[in-house]
Amino acid sequence: MPALLHRPVQFLLRQLRRAAALRSLVRTSEVAIVLLAALTGAAVGLLAWGMGMAAHGLHALLFGIPPGMRLSAAGYIPDWRLLLVPALGGLALYGLNRLLKRWRPKAPVDPIEANALHGGRLSLTDAAVVGAQTILSNGVGASVGLEAGYAQAGGGLASKLGLFFALRRGDLRVLVGAGTAGAIAAAFDAPLTGAFYAFELVIGGYSIGALFPVVASAVCAVLVARALEVKGYAVETLATGPVDNELYPLALLVGVLCGFSAILLMRGLAVTERLLARAIPSGALRLMLGGLCVGGLATVSTVALSAGHGALHLAFVTETPARLVLLLMLVKALASLISVASGFRGGLFFASLLIGALGGKLFAGLVAMVLPPGPDPLILSLVGMSAFGAAVIGAPLAMTFLTLETTGSLAVTGLVLAAVAVAGLIVRRLFGYSFATWRFHLRGEAIRSAHDVGWINDLTAGRLMRRDPRSLPATMELAAFRQAVPLGATAQVVLLDEAGRYAGIVSVPEAHAAPPETATLAELARHRDRVLLPGTNAKNAMALFEAAEAEALAVVDGPEKRVLGLLTEAHLLRRYGEEIDKRRQEETGIGPA
Repeated sequence: MPALLHRPVQFLLRQLRRAAALRSLVRTSEVAIVLLAALTGAAVGLLAWGMGMAAHGLHALLFGIPPGMRLSAAGYIPDWRLLLVPALGGLALYGLNRLLKRWRPKAPVDPIEANALHGGRLSLTDAAVVGAQTILSNGVGASVGLEAGYAQAGGGLASKLGLFFALRRGDLRVLVGAGTAGAIAAAFDAPLTGAFYAFELVIGGYSIGALFPVVASAVCAVLVARALEVKGYAVETLATGPVDNELYPLALLVGVLCGFSAILLMRGLAVTERLLARAIPSGALRLMLGGLCVGGLATVSTVALSAGHGALHLAFVTETPARLVLLLMLVKALASLISVASGFRGGLFFASLLIGALGGKLFAGLVAMVLPPGPDPLILSLVGMSAFGAAVIGAPLAMTFLTLETTGSLAVTGLVLAAVAVAGLIVRRLFGYSFATWRFHLRGEAIRSAHDVGWINDLTAGRLMRRDPRSLPATMELAAFRQAVPLGATAQVVLLDEAGRYAGIVSVPEAHAAPPETATLAELARHRDRVLLPGTNAKNAMALFEAAEAEALAVVDGPEKRVLGLLTEAHLLRRYGEEIDKRRQEETGIGPA
């Protein structure tokens, strides 16, 4: 029997050695990580094609529209379909959610959350869950886009590959950003937009080291999507006219209006969600009524349905009276609020582009009434699209590059950049969140960007403490203490009461310098009520040290106050500084190979 097992075991060992060598090569080679990102981008382009085809297939099947037609631009759909399909689709989504919850009870982790808190660790199972939910939500006509599913799929695939090759924390975060860059680039047929979406939202900053993997993924995803003729979120518009300098004040004003409107939309979503949850406790009924409301809005205009690709194209290429534009904008905004608040899965990415484009067009119409003939409505539609999108999504440069890749006009891009900067500044100063980070805030997560803060939570008092501190009874006489603990033996001693619980800390030099009338150690005990828990992170621990004005604090197990260890402020600050330096090296690409 040993002879029979010898060859298979040797073969297995050889394969393991080869896999280990391959992992080592990828971990230490920047070129290998770029190739891995390119492979991820190609796979994400294929996934975008599959998800888009599934959603469009549902549109054609359920609403009876021709396969090549966009749902939000459909000329005629029977009212019974408009009302019935989203309502029954809500029930179907509730059933799917129940099934998925049994299979995957944990809530999916978003790529932004994964990079901020978990060092880029994402699950492919989460990608499958979010993908199924977004395809069904979009397919039954809810006013949500597929961008959440695309980004989840790209980030999940990238994370899985990175974990297989045991990438370092910083490299894994970049690879997750590259995966989402490929997803957005394939969806919009816009590699620059996808790349800067990753830099601004998923990675949390731009660096030379992150540039090459992100661009490789975005370009490869777009090439695959074009080869498959993906019917994604490509923004189609007419050629713009000349841009006058007089348009810059109008563009800045559009940016101001978009900033305030975006804050209103995001706060309105939170209020709507809270009111619906209180008024309709049943998740099934809430989804069904939400779908019914969206269907009712769709009887006014099909702009309420799905993400709104067709409606955005029509907004660019058709002339529409100002009153009708206002009606369409309100219908889309209400449909989006109700869809997300009632529980349909998806994002406001494309909906915000459509609302902003309609808002820019409405603004141009109002200016034309006052000062005829007024500005070019197409130009202000593009300005509104990008400014409102940047205000909601939180990616100003990505939205600016979307306009550039859509129009090819640097002059229009200058107007857009000015409006985007104003809208982003207003949201940043008066609100402080993008749509994604606002949703995290409502869930109780203190995340305002994808900057890596997860390591702070990993750097806990339980990991940093000294596990064998010197401890003595608090009732011990001072003379006996001086004999047992001479000067220089240790700096602090933990005191315990009769039950073995924490009773304070005594400084050894202070005990040796105490006056003769001091009888026991208990009289010298300090920080009796100031302790750390094992899960206290580095940031909170530093705040406790500062509040207590202490050089060392005990780490206890909770209410029982059993001493687990001792943590000094000097050691905490040193380890905190080392971790900050490590993160800075990863972000700038100057870390050790």
